[in-house]
Amino acid sequence: MKLEKVTEGSRTSRRYEDACAAAHALDLVGERWALLVMRELMLGPKRFSDLRADLPGISANVLTQRLEGLEAVGILVRRRLPPPAGSQVYALTPWGSESEPIFQALGRWAARSPLHDPSLPFSATSLFLSLRTMLDPGRAAGLSARIGFRIGAETYLARVADGAITVERGPLEGADLVFSGPAPVIAAAIYGGQSFEALAGALSLEGDRALAERFVTLFPLPPKATSEASAPEWRAPPP
Repeated sequence: MKLEKVTEGSRTSRRYEDACAAAHALDLVGERWALLVMRELMLGPKRFSDLRADLPGISANVLTQRLEGLEAVGILVRRRLPPPAGSQVYALTPWGSESEPIFQALGRWAARSPLHDPSLPFSATSLFLSLRTMLDPGRAAGLSARIGFRIGAETYLARVADGAITVERGPLEGADLVFSGPAPVIAAAIYGGQSFEALAGALSLEGDRALAERFVTLFPLPPKATSEASAPEWRAPPP
């Protein structure tokens, strides 16, 4: 009931006034930047400054509005880290975290767009969500490994096992392999077919080179969508 009252108070003229749950979802997260703010919190809490750094196109004013709106409808919460940090951070609620399959479905669908430009800015969180989305369980079958990533000042540890992958922010202890470099460069090795030699200087590897060669093949992209001009003509079924 409390959430209903808060949601009611946050209604604007942009609501669809449609009982369809998909329409209500757009009421909740359809504002520009809202979904990307949620995306950046999928791997854990972040400070306001971290969110601005990972979303370079957003203004401080718009980010504040989106955080307040998502908090009002129960998708995220504000927390204060314990001393000595004491920073305020934003985190998804358990319900907010349940939205990850939406990002996976959208990501796989939009990756098929002929207009998708992979050269645009690409955050670390985007990279790791894409790995969780694009992993081919068949290609990963039989592989058990811990893969570390050093991206700027942040470190992440991925675990591949039983045809699945998990990723967490944290130390690289026990990693069989570590990739170090910007997220777009790591993505170029995984999705762009760029060799490690071609990326030398921007990407470095520590550990099992054979594992690195296999790891970058585990995430095949879906084929691009067929254009309408070449798609089969739709015909009405016979009466």
